[in-house]
Amino acid sequence: MQLTGDRFTAEAASFGNDLSTLPNFPAEIRAPAGTLPGVSSFQLHFANYDILTPGDAPDVLVAMNPAALKANLPDVPKGATIIVDTGDFTPRALKKVGWDTNPLEDSTLSAYKVHALDLSGITMEALAPFELSRKDASRSKNMFALGLLSWMYGRSIDGTVRFLQEKFASRETIRDANIAALKAGWNYGETTEEFAVSYEVKPAAMPAGIYRNITGNLALAYGLVAAARQSGLPLFLGSYPITPASDILHELSKHKRFGVRTFQAEDEVAAIGAALGASFGGALGVTTTSGPGVALKGETVGLAVSLELPLVVVDVQRGGPSTGLPTKTEQADLLQVLYGRNGESPVPVVAASSPSDCFDAAIEAARIAVTYRTPVFLLSDGYLANGSEPWAVPDVDALPTINPDFAHELNYDGDGEHAFWPYLRDPETLARPWAIPGTPGLEHRIGGIEKLDGPGTISYDPSNHDRMVRLRQAKVDGIAGIPDLQVDDPSGEARMLVLGWGSTYGPIGAAVRRARKAGHNVAQAHLRHLNPMPANTGDVLKSYDRVLVPEMNLGQLALLLRGKYLVDVVGYNRVRGLPFKAEELAEVIVEEVGSL
Repeated sequence: MQLTGDRFTAEAASFGNDLSTLPNFPAEIRAPAGTLPGVSSFQLHFANYDILTPGDAPDVLVAMNPAALKANLPDVPKGATIIVDTGDFTPRALKKVGWDTNPLEDSTLSAYKVHALDLSGITMEALAPFELSRKDASRSKNMFALGLLSWMYGRSIDGTVRFLQEKFASRETIRDANIAALKAGWNYGETTEEFAVSYEVKPAAMPAGIYRNITGNLALAYGLVAAARQSGLPLFLGSYPITPASDILHELSKHKRFGVRTFQAEDEVAAIGAALGASFGGALGVTTTSGPGVALKGETVGLAVSLELPLVVVDVQRGGPSTGLPTKTEQADLLQVLYGRNGESPVPVVAASSPSDCFDAAIEAARIAVTYRTPVFLLSDGYLANGSEPWAVPDVDALPTINPDFAHELNYDGDGEHAFWPYLRDPETLARPWAIPGTPGLEHRIGGIEKLDGPGTISYDPSNHDRMVRLRQAKVDGIAGIPDLQVDDPSGEARMLVLGWGSTYGPIGAAVRRARKAGHNVAQAHLRHLNPMPANTGDVLKSYDRVLVPEMNLGQLALLLRGKYLVDVVGYNRVRGLPFKAEELAEVIVEEVGSL
Protein backbone atom coordinates (compact mmCIF):
# COMPACT_ATOMS: atom_id res chain seq x y z
CA MET A 1 0.00 0.00 0.00
CA GLN A 2 2.95 2.33 0.59
CA LEU A 3 4.15 1.75 -2.98
CA THR A 4 0.64 2.32 -4.31
CA GLY A 5 0.34 5.59 -2.41
CA ASP A 6 3.80 6.71 -3.50
CA ARG A 7 2.96 6.16 -7.16
CA PHE A 8 -0.39 8.00 -7.02
CA THR A 9 1.37 10.84 -5.18
CA ALA A 10 4.08 11.02 -7.84
CA GLU A 11 1.50 11.27 -10.61
CA ALA A 12 -0.48 13.94 -8.73
CA ALA A 13 2.70 15.94 -8.17
CA SER A 14 3.70 15.64 -11.82
CA PHE A 15 0.26 16.87 -12.83
CA GLY A 16 0.73 19.99 -10.69
CA ASN A 17 -1.61 19.39 -7.76
CA ASP A 18 -0.77 20.61 -4.30
CA LEU A 19 -0.66 17.64 -1.96
CA SER A 20 0.12 16.30 1.48
CA THR A 21 0.54 12.67 2.50
CA LEU A 22 0.35 10.54 5.64
CA PRO A 23 1.92 7.08 5.36
CA ASN A 24 0.89 4.95 8.35
CA PHE A 25 2.31 1.49 8.82
CA PRO A 26 3.18 -0.97 11.61
CA ALA A 27 6.65 -1.29 13.13
CA GLU A 28 7.04 -5.01 12.43
CA ILE A 29 8.92 -5.96 9.27
CA ARG A 30 6.24 -8.60 8.61
CA ALA A 31 3.24 -7.53 10.65
CA PRO A 32 0.50 -10.09 11.37
CA ALA A 33 -1.56 -10.23 8.18
CA GLY A 34 -5.25 -9.47 8.44
CA THR A 35 -5.08 -7.99 11.95
CA LEU A 36 -5.94 -4.43 12.98
CA PRO A 37 -2.40 -3.66 14.25
CA GLY A 38 -0.99 -4.98 10.98
CA VAL A 39 -2.85 -2.55 8.70
CA SER A 40 -0.64 -0.47 6.42
CA SER A 41 -2.31 2.64 5.00
CA PHE A 42 -1.40 5.65 2.88
CA GLN A 43 -3.53 8.80 3.07
CA LEU A 44 -3.23 11.40 0.32
CA HIS A 45 -4.87 14.82 0.12
CA PHE A 46 -4.51 16.56 -3.25
CA ALA A 47 -6.21 19.66 -4.60
CA ASN A 48 -6.12 22.55 -7.05
CA TYR A 49 -5.42 25.01 -4.22
CA ASP A 50 -2.99 25.40 -1.32
CA ILE A 51 -3.42 22.67 1.30
CA LEU A 52 -1.61 22.13 4.59
CA THR A 53 -2.54 18.65 5.86
CA PRO A 54 -3.25 15.10 4.61
CA GLY A 55 -6.91 15.77 5.38
CA ASP A 56 -9.21 14.72 8.19
CA ALA A 57 -11.76 12.51 6.44
CA PRO A 58 -11.04 10.67 3.17
CA ASP A 59 -13.53 10.97 0.32
CA VAL A 60 -12.47 7.55 -0.97
CA LEU A 61 -11.32 4.53 1.02
CA VAL A 62 -9.79 1.52 -0.73
CA ALA A 63 -9.81 -1.45 1.66
CA MET A 64 -7.99 -4.61 0.66
CA ASN A 65 -9.29 -6.77 3.54
CA PRO A 66 -11.62 -6.65 6.56
CA ALA A 67 -8.88 -5.31 8.84
CA ALA A 68 -8.22 -2.35 6.54
CA LEU A 69 -11.93 -1.58 6.38
CA LYS A 70 -12.51 -1.75 10.14
CA ALA A 71 -9.34 0.20 11.04
CA ASN A 72 -10.14 3.13 8.75
CA LEU A 73 -13.96 3.21 8.70
CA PRO A 74 -14.22 5.60 11.72
CA ASP A 75 -12.40 8.28 9.68
CA VAL A 76 -14.64 8.01 6.63
CA PRO A 77 -17.54 10.51 6.49
CA LYS A 78 -21.06 9.43 5.62
CA GLY A 79 -21.67 9.50 1.88
CA ALA A 80 -18.04 8.81 1.00
CA THR A 81 -16.98 6.16 -1.50
CA ILE A 82 -15.63 2.83 -0.27
CA ILE A 83 -13.98 0.36 -2.65
CA VAL A 84 -13.62 -3.04 -1.02
CA ASP A 85 -11.77 -6.15 -2.20
CA THR A 86 -14.24 -8.91 -1.37
CA GLY A 87 -11.71 -11.64 -2.05
CA ASP A 88 -10.54 -11.82 1.58
CA PHE A 89 -13.90 -11.39 3.34
CA THR A 90 -13.94 -14.96 4.62
CA PRO A 91 -15.43 -16.03 7.99
CA ARG A 92 -11.91 -16.53 9.35
CA ALA A 93 -10.73 -13.07 8.25
CA LEU A 94 -13.88 -11.44 9.64
CA LYS A 95 -13.48 -13.19 12.98
CA LYS A 96 -9.87 -12.07 13.20
CA VAL A 97 -10.99 -8.42 13.40
CA GLY A 98 -14.02 -9.06 15.64
CA TRP A 99 -16.83 -9.05 13.10
CA ASP A 100 -19.48 -11.74 13.59
CA THR A 101 -21.25 -10.88 10.35
CA ASN A 102 -20.05 -9.66 6.98
CA PRO A 103 -20.29 -5.84 6.87
CA LEU A 104 -20.80 -6.06 3.11
CA GLU A 105 -24.04 -7.95 3.70
CA ASP A 106 -25.53 -6.16 6.70
CA SER A 107 -26.26 -2.47 7.35
CA THR A 108 -22.74 -1.50 8.51
CA LEU A 109 -21.97 0.32 5.26
CA SER A 110 -25.46 1.53 4.38
CA ALA A 111 -24.46 5.20 4.71
CA TYR A 112 -21.66 4.91 2.14
CA LYS A 113 -21.31 4.48 -1.61
CA VAL A 114 -19.87 0.97 -1.64
CA HIS A 115 -18.18 -0.75 -4.57
CA ALA A 116 -17.68 -4.36 -3.49
CA LEU A 117 -15.32 -5.85 -6.06
CA ASP A 118 -13.34 -9.05 -6.14
CA LEU A 119 -10.11 -7.17 -6.89
CA SER A 120 -8.04 -10.28 -6.23
CA GLY A 121 -10.10 -12.41 -8.59
CA ILE A 122 -10.27 -9.78 -11.34
CA THR A 123 -6.51 -9.24 -11.11
CA MET A 124 -5.73 -12.96 -11.31
CA GLU A 125 -8.01 -13.28 -14.31
CA ALA A 126 -6.23 -10.38 -16.03
CA LEU A 127 -2.86 -12.00 -15.34
CA ALA A 128 -3.81 -15.51 -16.43
CA PRO A 129 -1.58 -15.35 -19.56
CA PHE A 130 1.52 -14.85 -17.39
CA GLU A 131 1.28 -18.26 -15.68
CA LEU A 132 2.03 -16.82 -12.25
CA SER A 133 1.22 -18.63 -9.03
CA ARG A 134 -1.98 -17.55 -7.30
CA LYS A 135 0.08 -15.86 -4.58
CA ASP A 136 2.25 -13.90 -7.01
CA ALA A 137 -0.70 -12.86 -9.15
CA SER A 138 -2.70 -11.62 -6.14
CA ARG A 139 0.22 -9.39 -5.14
CA SER A 140 -0.50 -7.26 -8.20
CA LYS A 141 -3.97 -6.26 -7.00
CA ASN A 142 -2.48 -3.05 -5.62
CA MET A 143 -1.52 -2.08 -9.18
CA PHE A 144 -5.05 -2.89 -10.34
CA ALA A 145 -6.42 -0.62 -7.60
CA LEU A 146 -3.94 2.10 -8.57
CA GLY A 147 -5.06 1.90 -12.19
CA LEU A 148 -8.71 2.14 -11.15
CA LEU A 149 -8.10 5.18 -8.90
CA SER A 150 -5.98 6.78 -11.62
CA TRP A 151 -8.94 6.51 -14.01
CA MET A 152 -11.35 7.91 -11.39
CA TYR A 153 -9.24 11.05 -10.95
CA GLY A 154 -7.86 11.47 -14.46
CA ARG A 155 -4.28 10.64 -13.45
CA SER A 156 -1.82 9.44 -16.05
CA ILE A 157 -0.32 5.99 -15.50
CA ASP A 158 2.63 6.55 -17.85
CA GLY A 159 4.99 7.48 -15.02
CA THR A 160 4.09 4.33 -13.10
CA VAL A 161 4.63 2.20 -16.22
CA ARG A 162 8.14 3.65 -16.53
CA PHE A 163 8.71 3.08 -12.82
CA LEU A 164 7.74 -0.58 -13.11
CA GLN A 165 9.91 -1.03 -16.19
CA GLU A 166 12.93 0.25 -14.26
CA LYS A 167 12.17 -1.45 -10.93
CA PHE A 168 11.65 -4.91 -12.44
CA ALA A 169 13.96 -4.59 -15.44
CA SER A 170 15.65 -7.91 -14.61
CA ARG A 171 12.38 -9.72 -13.81
CA GLU A 172 10.41 -9.47 -17.03
CA THR A 173 7.43 -11.58 -16.00
CA ILE A 174 6.85 -9.61 -12.78
CA ARG A 175 7.33 -6.35 -14.68
CA ASP A 176 4.87 -7.22 -17.41
CA ALA A 177 2.33 -8.64 -14.97
CA ASN A 178 2.29 -5.49 -12.84
CA ILE A 179 1.96 -3.27 -15.91
CA ALA A 180 -0.88 -5.46 -17.15
CA ALA A 181 -2.64 -5.23 -13.77
CA LEU A 182 -2.22 -1.43 -13.76
CA LYS A 183 -3.72 -1.11 -17.24
CA ALA A 184 -6.47 -3.59 -16.39
CA GLY A 185 -7.53 -1.41 -13.46
CA TRP A 186 -7.66 1.67 -15.67
CA ASN A 187 -9.64 -0.16 -18.35
CA TYR A 188 -12.03 -1.57 -15.73
CA GLY A 189 -12.95 1.94 -14.63
CA GLU A 190 -13.25 3.07 -18.24
CA THR A 191 -15.53 0.24 -19.43
CA THR A 192 -17.55 -1.04 -16.47
CA GLU A 193 -20.88 0.42 -15.40
CA GLU A 194 -19.83 0.04 -11.75
CA PHE A 195 -18.21 3.49 -11.80
CA ALA A 196 -20.41 6.07 -13.49
CA VAL A 197 -18.55 9.12 -12.18
CA SER A 198 -14.97 10.29 -12.57
CA TYR A 199 -13.39 13.48 -11.23
CA GLU A 200 -11.13 16.19 -12.56
CA VAL A 201 -8.79 17.94 -10.12
CA LYS A 202 -6.97 20.70 -11.97
CA PRO A 203 -3.40 21.80 -11.20
CA ALA A 204 -2.91 24.17 -8.29
CA ALA A 205 -1.83 27.76 -8.86
CA MET A 206 1.80 27.95 -7.71
CA PRO A 207 4.61 30.45 -8.25
CA ALA A 208 6.66 29.73 -11.36
CA GLY A 209 9.56 27.37 -10.79
CA ILE A 210 10.75 23.79 -10.89
CA TYR A 211 8.87 21.54 -8.47
CA ARG A 212 9.25 17.99 -7.29
CA ASN A 213 7.50 15.88 -4.69
CA ILE A 214 9.71 15.40 -1.63
CA THR A 215 9.56 13.67 1.75
CA GLY A 216 10.94 15.22 4.90
CA ASN A 217 13.85 12.77 5.20
CA LEU A 218 14.85 13.35 1.57
CA ALA A 219 14.62 17.13 1.95
CA LEU A 220 16.70 16.97 5.13
CA ALA A 221 19.38 14.90 3.39
CA TYR A 222 19.50 17.39 0.50
CA GLY A 223 19.70 20.25 2.98
CA LEU A 224 22.74 18.71 4.67
CA VAL A 225 24.47 18.24 1.31
CA ALA A 226 23.67 21.84 0.38
CA ALA A 227 25.00 23.10 3.74
CA ALA A 228 28.25 21.20 3.22
CA ARG A 229 28.64 22.68 -0.27
CA GLN A 230 27.84 26.20 0.95
CA SER A 231 30.44 25.90 3.71
CA GLY A 232 33.08 24.24 1.56
CA LEU A 233 33.30 21.39 4.06
CA PRO A 234 33.16 17.64 3.43
CA LEU A 235 30.04 16.10 4.97
CA PHE A 236 30.49 13.18 7.37
CA LEU A 237 27.46 11.27 8.63
CA GLY A 238 27.94 8.90 11.55
CA SER A 239 24.70 6.99 12.01
CA TYR A 240 23.14 3.89 13.49
CA PRO A 241 19.96 2.79 11.68
CA ILE A 242 16.80 3.65 13.60
CA THR A 243 13.21 4.25 12.51
CA PRO A 244 12.14 6.78 11.29
CA ALA A 245 15.56 8.38 10.57
CA SER A 246 17.25 5.60 8.56
CA ASP A 247 16.26 6.97 5.16
CA ILE A 248 18.59 9.94 5.70
CA LEU A 249 21.53 7.51 5.96
CA HIS A 250 20.29 5.63 2.90
CA GLU A 251 20.01 8.82 0.84
CA LEU A 252 23.31 10.39 1.86
CA SER A 253 25.17 7.17 1.06
CA LYS A 254 24.29 7.81 -2.61
CA HIS A 255 26.13 11.14 -2.81
CA LYS A 256 29.84 10.43 -2.56
CA ARG A 257 30.39 12.67 -5.61
CA PHE A 258 29.43 15.64 -3.44
CA GLY A 259 32.06 14.88 -0.83
CA VAL A 260 29.69 12.96 1.43
CA ARG A 261 31.02 10.14 3.59
CA THR A 262 28.61 7.88 5.45
CA PHE A 263 29.55 5.57 8.31
CA GLN A 264 27.05 3.02 9.61
CA ALA A 265 28.29 2.49 13.16
CA GLU A 266 27.75 -0.48 15.47
CA ASP A 267 25.73 1.62 17.91
CA GLU A 268 24.49 5.14 18.65
CA VAL A 269 27.47 6.05 20.83
CA ALA A 270 29.99 5.10 18.14
CA ALA A 271 27.97 6.99 15.52
CA ILE A 272 28.07 10.34 17.31
CA GLY A 273 31.67 9.78 18.43
CA ALA A 274 32.74 9.35 14.82
CA ALA A 275 30.76 12.43 13.77
CA LEU A 276 32.35 14.55 16.48
CA GLY A 277 35.79 13.24 15.50
CA ALA A 278 35.09 14.23 11.90
CA SER A 279 34.22 17.75 13.07
CA PHE A 280 37.52 17.95 14.96
CA GLY A 281 39.20 16.98 11.70
CA GLY A 282 37.54 19.81 9.76
CA ALA A 283 34.36 18.21 8.37
CA LEU A 284 30.71 19.03 8.87
CA GLY A 285 29.92 16.27 11.36
CA VAL A 286 26.32 15.00 11.43
CA THR A 287 24.59 12.19 13.28
CA THR A 288 20.99 11.07 12.78
CA THR A 289 18.74 9.26 15.22
CA SER A 290 15.39 9.20 17.01
CA GLY A 291 14.42 9.61 20.67
CA PRO A 292 16.01 6.43 22.07
CA GLY A 293 19.25 7.25 20.26
CA VAL A 294 19.29 10.79 21.64
CA ALA A 295 19.32 9.30 25.15
CA LEU A 296 22.40 7.23 24.26
CA LYS A 297 24.19 10.11 22.54
CA GLY A 298 23.78 12.48 25.48
CA GLU A 299 27.29 12.13 26.92
CA THR A 300 28.96 12.85 23.58
CA VAL A 301 26.68 15.85 22.98
CA GLY A 302 27.97 17.15 26.30
CA LEU A 303 31.52 16.51 25.12
CA ALA A 304 30.80 18.53 21.97
CA VAL A 305 29.51 21.37 24.15
CA SER A 306 32.76 21.29 26.13
CA LEU A 307 35.00 20.98 23.05
CA GLU A 308 32.96 23.70 21.33
CA LEU A 309 33.01 22.02 17.94
CA PRO A 310 30.33 22.06 15.21
CA LEU A 311 27.98 19.07 15.22
CA VAL A 312 24.47 18.61 13.81
CA VAL A 313 22.35 16.07 15.69
CA VAL A 314 19.18 15.15 13.79
CA ASP A 315 16.35 13.78 15.94
CA VAL A 316 13.46 12.39 13.89
CA GLN A 317 11.03 12.02 16.77
CA ARG A 318 8.76 9.04 17.26
CA GLY A 319 6.34 7.76 19.90
CA GLY A 320 7.98 6.88 23.22
CA PRO A 321 9.18 6.19 25.82
CA SER A 322 11.65 3.34 25.26
CA THR A 323 10.94 1.52 21.98
CA GLY A 324 7.48 3.04 22.08
CA LEU A 325 5.84 3.45 18.67
CA PRO A 326 8.72 3.30 16.16
CA THR A 327 6.64 4.12 13.07
CA LYS A 328 4.26 6.64 14.66
CA THR A 329 4.82 10.36 15.12
CA GLU A 330 5.26 12.44 18.25
CA GLN A 331 7.06 15.64 19.32
CA ALA A 332 7.94 14.69 22.89
CA ASP A 333 11.74 15.02 22.73
CA LEU A 334 11.89 18.79 23.20
CA LEU A 335 12.82 18.75 26.88
CA GLN A 336 15.22 15.87 26.29
CA VAL A 337 17.24 17.72 23.65
CA LEU A 338 17.27 20.87 25.75
CA TYR A 339 18.13 19.37 29.13
CA GLY A 340 18.96 15.69 28.71
CA ARG A 341 22.65 15.98 29.70
CA ASN A 342 24.65 16.45 32.86
CA GLY A 343 25.75 19.91 33.93
CA GLU A 344 24.96 23.21 32.28
CA SER A 345 25.02 22.06 28.67
CA PRO A 346 23.26 24.60 26.41
CA VAL A 347 22.51 23.51 22.85
CA PRO A 348 20.66 25.41 20.08
CA VAL A 349 17.50 23.71 18.81
CA VAL A 350 15.91 24.15 15.37
CA ALA A 351 12.64 22.46 14.35
CA ALA A 352 11.31 21.88 10.82
CA SER A 353 7.64 22.65 10.17
CA SER A 354 6.87 20.68 6.98
CA PRO A 355 8.49 18.04 4.76
CA SER A 356 9.94 20.64 2.37
CA ASP A 357 10.98 22.91 5.26
CA CYS A 358 13.35 20.16 6.40
CA PHE A 359 15.70 21.38 3.64
CA ASP A 360 15.93 24.94 4.95
CA ALA A 361 15.99 23.82 8.59
CA ALA A 362 19.00 21.59 7.87
CA ILE A 363 20.91 24.50 6.33
CA GLU A 364 20.04 26.72 9.29
CA ALA A 365 21.17 24.08 11.81
CA ALA A 366 24.49 23.73 9.97
CA ARG A 367 24.92 27.53 9.82
CA ILE A 368 24.55 27.84 13.57
CA ALA A 369 26.78 24.83 14.28
CA VAL A 370 29.64 26.03 12.07
CA THR A 371 29.43 29.73 12.92
CA TYR A 372 29.13 29.29 16.68
CA ARG A 373 31.19 26.09 17.14
CA THR A 374 28.43 24.22 18.92
CA PRO A 375 26.34 21.07 18.61
CA VAL A 376 22.85 21.85 17.28
CA PHE A 377 19.75 19.69 17.54
CA LEU A 378 17.59 19.58 14.41
CA LEU A 379 14.11 18.27 15.21
CA SER A 380 11.89 16.51 12.70
CA ASP A 381 9.36 13.72 13.37
CA GLY A 382 7.83 10.67 11.76
CA TYR A 383 4.99 12.66 10.20
CA LEU A 384 7.40 15.01 8.43
CA ALA A 385 9.97 12.30 7.67
CA ASN A 386 7.61 10.02 5.74
CA GLY A 387 5.06 12.57 4.56
CA SER A 388 5.55 14.46 1.31
CA GLU A 389 4.55 17.65 -0.47
CA PRO A 390 5.60 19.68 -3.54
CA TRP A 391 8.95 21.42 -3.12
CA ALA A 392 10.11 24.37 -5.20
CA VAL A 393 13.73 23.50 -6.08
CA PRO A 394 15.72 26.53 -4.86
CA ASP A 395 18.18 28.61 -6.80
CA VAL A 396 21.57 27.36 -5.59
CA ASP A 397 23.06 30.84 -5.96
CA ALA A 398 20.49 32.15 -3.48
CA LEU A 399 21.47 29.73 -0.71
CA PRO A 400 23.29 31.31 2.25
CA THR A 401 27.08 31.05 2.44
CA ILE A 402 28.45 29.44 5.59
CA ASN A 403 31.98 30.48 6.55
CA PRO A 404 33.93 27.94 8.64
CA ASP A 405 36.71 30.51 9.16
CA PHE A 406 39.41 28.02 10.12
CA ALA A 407 42.30 29.22 12.26
CA HIS A 408 45.56 29.46 10.29
CA GLU A 409 47.93 31.42 12.52
CA LEU A 410 48.86 32.18 16.11
CA ASN A 411 46.26 34.38 17.77
CA TYR A 412 47.79 35.53 21.07
CA ASP A 413 50.60 38.00 21.53
CA GLY A 414 51.09 39.23 25.09
CA ASP A 415 53.20 38.87 28.20
CA GLY A 416 56.15 38.11 25.95
CA GLU A 417 54.32 35.09 24.54
CA HIS A 418 53.37 34.49 20.90
CA ALA A 419 51.07 31.47 20.91
CA PHE A 420 47.83 29.84 19.82
CA TRP A 421 45.06 29.99 22.39
CA PRO A 422 42.29 27.52 21.45
CA TYR A 423 39.70 29.23 23.70
CA LEU A 424 40.42 32.84 22.74
CA ARG A 425 36.94 33.78 21.54
CA ASP A 426 35.60 35.85 18.70
CA PRO A 427 34.19 38.94 20.47
CA GLU A 428 31.11 38.97 18.24
CA THR A 429 30.07 35.31 18.25
CA LEU A 430 31.97 34.06 21.33
CA ALA A 431 33.04 31.11 19.15
CA ARG A 432 36.49 29.68 19.76
CA PRO A 433 38.97 29.13 16.88
CA TRP A 434 38.52 25.99 14.77
CA ALA A 435 42.04 24.70 14.16
CA ILE A 436 42.34 21.60 11.99
CA PRO A 437 44.78 18.99 13.32
CA GLY A 438 48.09 19.23 11.50
CA THR A 439 48.04 22.99 11.10
CA PRO A 440 51.63 24.00 11.97
CA GLY A 441 51.93 25.77 15.30
CA LEU A 442 48.26 25.37 16.24
CA GLU A 443 48.56 22.12 18.19
CA HIS A 444 46.28 22.23 21.23
CA ARG A 445 44.69 20.05 23.87
CA ILE A 446 41.06 18.93 23.78
CA GLY A 447 38.98 16.79 26.11
CA GLY A 448 36.00 16.77 28.41
CA ILE A 449 37.75 18.24 31.45
CA GLU A 450 37.10 21.94 31.96
CA LYS A 451 39.52 24.26 30.16
CA LEU A 452 41.00 27.59 31.13
CA ASP A 453 39.36 30.43 29.26
CA GLY A 454 41.80 31.55 26.58
CA PRO A 455 44.84 29.22 26.82
CA GLY A 456 42.69 26.08 26.94
CA THR A 457 44.76 24.25 29.54
CA ILE A 458 43.04 22.03 32.11
CA SER A 459 41.60 24.12 34.93
CA TYR A 460 39.86 23.25 38.18
CA ASP A 461 39.60 26.88 39.25
CA PRO A 462 36.04 27.61 40.55
CA SER A 463 35.84 31.12 39.11
CA ASN A 464 37.09 29.93 35.71
CA HIS A 465 34.48 27.17 35.63
CA ASP A 466 31.76 29.71 36.44
CA ARG A 467 33.06 31.96 33.65
CA MET A 468 33.21 29.13 31.07
CA VAL A 469 29.69 27.94 31.93
CA ARG A 470 28.35 31.47 31.48
CA LEU A 471 30.32 32.00 28.25
CA ARG A 472 28.91 28.83 26.68
CA GLN A 473 25.40 29.91 27.66
CA ALA A 474 25.96 33.46 26.39
CA LYS A 475 27.22 32.10 23.07
CA VAL A 476 23.95 30.23 22.52
CA ASP A 477 21.79 33.08 23.82
CA GLY A 478 23.53 35.51 21.48
CA ILE A 479 23.08 33.58 18.23
CA ALA A 480 22.43 36.14 15.50
CA GLY A 481 20.36 35.76 12.35
CA ILE A 482 17.24 34.48 14.09
CA PRO A 483 14.32 36.45 12.64
CA ASP A 484 11.58 37.88 14.84
CA LEU A 485 8.54 35.73 15.46
CA GLN A 486 6.09 36.58 12.67
CA VAL A 487 2.39 36.72 13.52
CA ASP A 488 -0.36 36.10 10.97
CA ASP A 489 -3.23 38.28 12.16
CA PRO A 490 -5.13 39.56 9.08
CA SER A 491 -7.78 41.49 10.98
CA GLY A 492 -5.42 42.94 13.57
CA GLU A 493 -8.22 42.45 16.09
CA ALA A 494 -7.47 38.93 17.33
CA ARG A 495 -7.39 38.46 21.09
CA MET A 496 -6.09 34.89 20.90
CA LEU A 497 -2.84 33.59 19.42
CA VAL A 498 -2.34 29.97 18.38
CA LEU A 499 1.36 29.16 18.69
CA GLY A 500 2.98 25.98 17.46
CA TRP A 501 6.31 24.38 16.67
CA GLY A 502 7.48 21.58 14.41
CA SER A 503 4.99 19.51 12.43
CA THR A 504 1.91 21.08 14.02
CA TYR A 505 2.31 23.93 11.49
CA GLY A 506 0.01 22.34 8.89
CA PRO A 507 -2.85 21.25 11.20
CA ILE A 508 -2.76 24.56 13.09
CA GLY A 509 -2.79 26.54 9.84
CA ALA A 510 -5.72 24.56 8.46
CA ALA A 511 -7.62 24.87 11.76
CA VAL A 512 -7.06 28.64 11.93
CA ARG A 513 -8.38 28.97 8.37
CA ARG A 514 -11.57 27.16 9.41
CA ALA A 515 -12.01 29.32 12.51
CA ARG A 516 -11.56 32.52 10.48
CA LYS A 517 -13.99 31.27 7.85
CA ALA A 518 -16.51 30.82 10.65
CA GLY A 519 -16.10 34.49 11.54
CA HIS A 520 -13.59 34.36 14.39
CA ASN A 521 -10.53 36.59 14.64
CA VAL A 522 -7.55 34.36 15.42
CA ALA A 523 -3.80 35.01 15.16
CA GLN A 524 -1.22 32.35 14.35
CA ALA A 525 2.56 32.10 14.86
CA HIS A 526 5.06 29.30 14.59
CA LEU A 527 8.46 28.77 16.21
CA ARG A 528 11.38 27.37 14.22
CA HIS A 529 14.09 28.33 16.72
CA LEU A 530 13.36 26.80 20.13
CA ASN A 531 16.71 27.67 21.69
CA PRO A 532 17.26 30.52 21.63
CA MET A 533 13.78 31.71 20.80
CA PRO A 534 13.25 34.86 18.72
CA ALA A 535 13.97 38.03 20.68
CA ASN A 536 10.40 39.31 20.39
CA THR A 537 8.71 36.10 21.57
CA GLY A 538 7.84 37.47 25.01
CA ASP A 539 6.36 40.68 23.60
CA VAL A 540 4.25 38.70 21.12
CA LEU A 541 2.87 36.39 23.81
CA LYS A 542 2.01 39.26 26.15
CA SER A 543 0.15 41.15 23.42
CA TYR A 544 -2.70 38.61 23.37
CA ASP A 545 -5.33 37.82 25.99
CA ARG A 546 -4.89 34.11 25.43
CA VAL A 547 -2.20 31.90 23.88
CA LEU A 548 -3.13 28.38 22.79
CA VAL A 549 -0.27 25.91 22.23
CA PRO A 550 -1.25 22.60 20.57
CA GLU A 551 1.48 19.94 20.95
CA MET A 552 1.88 16.21 20.36
CA ASN A 553 3.20 15.82 23.90
CA LEU A 554 1.93 16.68 27.37
CA GLY A 555 2.83 20.36 27.21
CA GLN A 556 6.60 20.70 26.87
CA LEU A 557 6.71 24.01 24.95
CA ALA A 558 3.94 25.35 27.16
CA LEU A 559 6.07 24.58 30.21
CA LEU A 560 9.02 26.47 28.72
CA LEU A 561 6.92 29.49 27.78
CA ARG A 562 5.36 29.74 31.22
CA GLY A 563 8.75 29.53 32.91
CA LYS A 564 10.59 31.93 30.60
CA TYR A 565 7.95 34.56 29.85
CA LEU A 566 5.52 34.17 32.80
CA VAL A 567 2.59 33.85 30.40
CA ASP A 568 -0.12 31.38 31.40
CA VAL A 569 -0.47 29.70 28.01
CA VAL A 570 -3.22 27.17 27.40
CA GLY A 571 -2.05 23.78 26.18
CA TYR A 572 -3.91 21.34 23.96
CA ASN A 573 -2.13 18.01 24.08
CA ARG A 574 -2.56 14.67 22.34
CA VAL A 575 -0.07 11.78 22.08
CA ARG A 576 -1.82 9.28 19.81
CA GLY A 577 0.99 8.65 17.35
CA LEU A 578 -0.94 10.64 14.73
CA PRO A 579 -0.90 14.30 13.67
CA PHE A 580 -3.71 16.59 14.79
CA LYS A 581 -6.81 16.83 12.65
CA ALA A 582 -7.74 20.30 11.46
CA GLU A 583 -11.38 19.97 12.51
CA GLU A 584 -10.37 18.86 15.99
CA LEU A 585 -8.13 21.91 16.47
CA ALA A 586 -10.68 24.24 14.90
CA GLU A 587 -13.26 23.19 17.50
CA VAL A 588 -10.77 23.86 20.31
CA ILE A 589 -9.87 27.27 18.84
CA VAL A 590 -13.52 28.32 18.50
CA GLU A 591 -14.23 27.17 22.06
CA GLU A 592 -11.28 29.13 23.46
CA VAL A 593 -12.16 32.28 21.48
CA GLY A 594 -15.74 32.01 22.64
CA SER A 595 -14.68 31.92 26.29
CA LEU A 596 -12.82 35.25 26.11
